[in-house]
Amino acid sequence: MNDPLSIRRLYGRRTGHKLRAGQAALVERLLPEISVPEEGPVDAATLFGADRPLAIEIGFGRGEHMAGQAKMRPEMGFIGCEPFLDGVVGALMKVDEDAIPNIRIHMGDAIEVLERLPDASLDRAWLLHPDPWPKARHAKRRFMNDGPIGLIARKMKPGGEFRFGTDHPVYVRWAMMVMGRSPDFEWLGENPTDFLVRPDDWPETRYEAKARQKGHEVWYFRYRRV
Repeated sequence: MNDPLSIRRLYGRRTGHKLRAGQAALVERLLPEISVPEEGPVDAATLFGADRPLAIEIGFGRGEHMAGQAKMRPEMGFIGCEPFLDGVVGALMKVDEDAIPNIRIHMGDAIEVLERLPDASLDRAWLLHPDPWPKARHAKRRFMNDGPIGLIARKMKPGGEFRFGTDHPVYVRWAMMVMGRSPDFEWLGENPTDFLVRPDDWPETRYEAKARQKGHEVWYFRYRRV
């Protein structure tokens, strides 16, 4: 596999434990309604019926952050990409319980959606606690690499914001190296509190809470598309 942009196969299982009857019913009812179409362009009009600012979350876990962002920014359309069914179910439950109208979900690789977005169409993007693939021989599997970051840059509007969070020291060093050599983004951090303290408009994820319980330090990075 020589494609520099992405990991084209899904590593790990797409499903975990067997879904309960209510979860399975929710997937059958709601997921088709809010899924990103499998073919054709992906833009605001297609997804939400009219032009509006767009954002994407790459690997949304159980959807806590995405749901929080969507409720804070009802004028924005959110695209969530997550390959694992357990995570998709978690996000669907939040969309259903809180009647969140501005979320669309792709159960699969985020690259598949990013490639179909118009250039300069995204206002925001998030990559939170991705798999760090800590061994050096697996570094090419990390989403934080030149190819995917270049793709995000092409899809973001000038002035758009890309946010990245991790609790893994190997990944944070790697990410700072990748972002530091990108000509497309400028780091918005000015002092240590900017990347050691979670911003108020950055809802905490379940994974982040568990990391803190284990005593891990968590780093928060904000980059502007130049």
